[in-house]
Amino acid sequence: MADNISADEFKAVMGKFTAGVTVVTTVAADGNLHGLTATAFTSLSMDPPLCLVCIDKKTGSHGPLTESKKFAVNILNDGQEDVSNTFAFGKGDRFAEVKHEKGPATGCPVFPEALAWMDCEVSDILSGGDHDIFVGTIKGVHVSDGSPLAFFGGAYGDVKSRPKAW
Repeated sequence: MADNISADEFKAVMGKFTAGVTVVTTVAADGNLHGLTATAFTSLSMDPPLCLVCIDKKTGSHGPLTESKKFAVNILNDGQEDVSNTFAFGKGDRFAEVKHEKGPATGCPVFPEALAWMDCEVSDILSGGDHDIFVGTIKGVHVSDGSPLAFFGGAYGDVKSRPKAW
């Protein structure tokens, strides 16, 4: 952490930003499935269609994602707190508890009950402090109706109203 900003201050300020909740998945060369809950996700480009996810270098999914060069982003709906918690804190076979199927482009696990998902090939990996930034070229998508699971101030929430003005 920078000399003038503590880890607690950083967490406090970032906790004021409402984020959608995703589960990022990959499949390793040996066929083992890996996944983790992530809020550090965003769109990057429309042409070509790109997104990015930021993954802690110490997480167990980092190595397999780096080696496989593919991932899926599952955008969770407001009824999937349990899925988020499974991939944030769960032990053992996390995928045994969540309905999933192979993404059409990469074979990475996608969740048919998610609000949406993207199937991606890694086009670039950039270092960002204690995380790596994985840029993904989007090769397949699926969108469902519903509301997103949100995270704010260390707690889950939902989005029930439309924006006041665009």
